[in-house]
Amino acid sequence: MGQIDLLRVILGAGAFFLVGMVWYGVLFGKIWKRAIGRSEDEDFSGDRPIWLVFGLTFAFALLISLTLAHQFAMSSPSVRAMMMISVGYGLMLMVPAIGIRYLYLNAPWQVFAIDAGFFVTAMAAMGGVFVLL
Repeated sequence: MGQIDLLRVILGAGAFFLVGMVWYGVLFGKIWKRAIGRSEDEDFSGDRPIWLVFGLTFAFALLISLTLAHQFAMSSPSVRAMMMISVGYGLMLMVPAIGIRYLYLNAPWQVFAIDAGFFVTAMAAMGGVFVLL
C-alpha cells in the first residue's frame, strides 16, 4: 500500500475547481444559466454567499481528490490506468449519479449534458495532476 500525497490531493482538487471555473464561465456559463432559468447577470450562488458556495465546492473537490488518491495508493496503477480510473470515476460513477438526480428533478437535458461533460473533464484534469506529479 502506498502513501497518500496531500500535495497531489490539493492540486488535484485545484485542477477540478479550475476546470469548473472555465467550464461554467467562458465555455458553457451562458447556456447553463439559461437552461436552469437564471439570467446571465446572476452569479452561481443564488441566495448563498459566493464564498460559501466556492468554499464548499473546493471542499467537495478535495474529498473527490482524496478518494482518487486513496484508490491510487491502494492499487499502485500505471499511468495509463490512473487516467482510465480518473475518467472512469467521472463517466461511470458521477455521470450516472447526476443523471438519476436530474431525471427526478426533471432538469433540462442541456443541464445534464453540460454537467456530465464537466465531471468527466474535471476528473481527467484531476487524474492528469496525479500522473504529472
